[in-house]
Amino acid sequence: MAIILIVEDDESMRELMSAKLEKKFTVIGAPNSKAALNIIETVQVDLIVSDIMMPGGSGYDFVRTLRNLGLQMPVIMATAKQGFDDKKDGFSVGADDYMVKPINFDELTWRIDALLRRSKIAADKEIKLGKFRLNATTFEAAYDGNPIELTRKEFDLTFKLLSYPNKLFSHDKLLNDIWGYDCPSGETTIRSHVNRLRNKFEHISEFEIVTIRGLGYKAVLHTAL
Repeated sequence: MAIILIVEDDESMRELMSAKLEKKFTVIGAPNSKAALNIIETVQVDLIVSDIMMPGGSGYDFVRTLRNLGLQMPVIMATAKQGFDDKKDGFSVGADDYMVKPINFDELTWRIDALLRRSKIAADKEIKLGKFRLNATTFEAAYDGNPIELTRKEFDLTFKLLSYPNKLFSHDKLLNDIWGYDCPSGETTIRSHVNRLRNKFEHISEFEIVTIRGLGYKAVLHTAL
């Protein structure tokens, strides 16, 4: 069970968040960043939910300290501060997500699940989806133990889409992330790669690559990661 650290100076809010999340996760609470850092020294924390305005040091300083120490666990900032600059500051110091209070706890759980999934993929460099495997260390793909030959760009495109299931990626985003903006054929390149992948994955029932006309592509899962 994943360990979630809640850093929140408001005791009632901290206890409420803990009660909601304990249905699915192991939850530890800390009233400030100093206490949180002490916990992290002895506990393998998988994800942090942190307030911003706290005595003894802001959530911004806390996340900046984590990243300076080389700690890369996902961090969700949960705060009443909702201005654009507040969010910008949160992401600039290394936060992975940002939620504005009052918190919808169902949404918080979904966001935690998504970040934990991506964190595991990043750490393992491998996607396991039913009988399907993608290994980003060896750039190998296989289904039920049988290798699937993919070019490097085909692999990168598949890994990108499956790392963020059900997330729509625009043509420009995929072009920049995988080919770079200097790719001369643009959408045609992406379309041809997707068509080839569909042919190579036609026997795979665990997922499909869906085209949203005029917008881009997404991977739709038919089994859980």
